[in-house]
Amino acid sequence: MMKFDSQKINALAVKLGDYRVGVINHLSGDRHLFSFEQAYIDDAQRPMLSLSYKGQSSDLVTSPRIYNSRLPPFFSNLLPEGHLRTYLAERAGVKPEREFLLLAALGADLPGALTITPILEASENIDGRFAYYHEQEDHRNETVMRFSLAGIQLKFSSILEASGSLTVPSDGVGGSWIIKLPSTRFQAVPENEFVMLALARAIGISLPQNRLINLSEVHGLPDDVLRMEGRALAIERFDRGLNGQRIHMEDFAQVFGLFPNSKYDRRSYANIAAVLWAETGEAGTFEFVRRLVFSILIGNADMHLKNWSLLYPDGRTPVLSPAYDLVATLPYISGDQLALNFGGSRSLSGISLDQIRRFADTARLPLSPVLELVIETVERTVEAWKKLNEKALLQTDIQKAITKQIQLVAANTQKFFR
Repeated sequence: MMKFDSQKINALAVKLGDYRVGVINHLSGDRHLFSFEQAYIDDAQRPMLSLSYKGQSSDLVTSPRIYNSRLPPFFSNLLPEGHLRTYLAERAGVKPEREFLLLAALGADLPGALTITPILEASENIDGRFAYYHEQEDHRNETVMRFSLAGIQLKFSSILEASGSLTVPSDGVGGSWIIKLPSTRFQAVPENEFVMLALARAIGISLPQNRLINLSEVHGLPDDVLRMEGRALAIERFDRGLNGQRIHMEDFAQVFGLFPNSKYDRRSYANIAAVLWAETGEAGTFEFVRRLVFSILIGNADMHLKNWSLLYPDGRTPVLSPAYDLVATLPYISGDQLALNFGGSRSLSGISLDQIRRFADTARLPLSPVLELVIETVERTVEAWKKLNEKALLQTDIQKAITKQIQLVAANTQKFFR
């Protein structure tokens, strides 16, 4: 397996589809600088890379900033975290902390419409800018997994065959489905997420297609994965369209220009709602509120900044992405709290009227429709859970814990809203 030599790769080309938007330079001292191409800056119809590069007057923020060791936040967030990062870094022969080289290894299949490829040659001009010649052809061993599905849980990108089976490509590139593997720490997480997705769909939350599968049904998995026990969850990628079309996306850590390790702090749910109100109007904002209330009802404490995303179906205009990572975490971690501040509280025990007022005030949302949406979501979730056939897939203790949580939140919320 070929390993990357930092002395031979000092620049990465950043593309949205076929549109080259800029270059990431690897400078001496393990420093990194991203700069936009002048043609992208001058293009009034340019595709959107990230709201983090959108100025207050909607102009493009082009002033470069150098980052030590790490990539700029937008690009750092493209990389996986935790066990998934370690696993893919080992297969690519890259140290997990070397973000520039890891992105070079995984840049062929990133979230959204981005591709990032090494530039073979670069020379510094007298004005300090760089002149770039041509991008490096990829001669790496095909066994290197070259996809990057940001997150922590071990997962693979896969292709849906005509027979209905799923295949992980030998190089990890090109899949339109995600295979989320069983957790080695918690019981039946794929089953948990599958049931919570079914419940979310029952109350009208927008979701990608998904199904539970046996690992034996997936072709091309590495041998070490095949030794795992339990079922996996297959989810259709919403950043892939017909014939493999790539649809650009970004999560809210990228929107706010924060590194992944800040995904649990420095912003609140009201901050997300304010962006959605400005960029997507009522549709995206009220759908966000519905999902947030639903997450409290099921005891999903892990809805951090990276678990909310924007899609750019036309390349320029953001919409709230379909929901993902809806897992009832409370059955595994008793006493857990919300990932972010919600109207001055992180409690999962209920939603108070004062809490909604503070949330709406901070996000500058109209209060009345938000209140109505909270009550509606609580009532619909309670009724849908009673009728949900899929909950039989859950272990008894997990099912009881979720039932208890839904009833607790419903009772407390109704009490607060009297």
